[in-house]
Amino acid sequence: MAEDVELADSVSMAMLLVLETLAPTERAVFVLREVFALDYDDVAEAVGKSPAAVRQIAHRARAHVAARRPRGVVSQAETRRVLKAFQRAVETGDLQGLLDIIAPDVVVLSDGGGVKRAIPVPIVGADKLGPWLTAGLDMIGAGASLEPVQVNGYPALIFRIDGKIDGVLAALVEDSLITGLYYVRNPEKLLRVEHETGMRR
Repeated sequence: MAEDVELADSVSMAMLLVLETLAPTERAVFVLREVFALDYDDVAEAVGKSPAAVRQIAHRARAHVAARRPRGVVSQAETRRVLKAFQRAVETGDLQGLLDIIAPDVVVLSDGGGVKRAIPVPIVGADKLGPWLTAGLDMIGAGASLEPVQVNGYPALIFRIDGKIDGVLAALVEDSLITGLYYVRNPEKLLRVEHETGMRR
């Protein structure tokens, strides 16, 4: 059974993935308006736009977020099943097997915390994932491994290189396909995972 560990400063991966698909100004307007509940005049001043323009941007951003939100609740068992298929495909070097479980409009994010190398901008679309997936497959063949865990109560995979945690990979699953991948390499966020898995080994 997968270990249950905590990832520090976790945010909703689903919301993070959705926000990362917004244009920068849309993202700023959405967060300031919907998360911090600022009025349109204050948001307009913050982003350097007119209140009328901000209203239009906010409307567009809300529609985008609503369209990208997961349509239903996916069971943990289903997420575990898809992650197991992902792990098996990686471990056997089956690139086509990986692509078969990845949605065409997948969004991939990573967080290095400004310390570890990470994807600088979100990768959107399975057709752009080739180099990233190939690099992962090559690393598995050179002493890296994947290990199923429960992170903050949700199924995930720990990626180890020579026995040390490199990162934690979480997936957003819809209709048996991975629609989002979030790879956390930020050392500060991984401290708790490193400690907890080290204690249990």
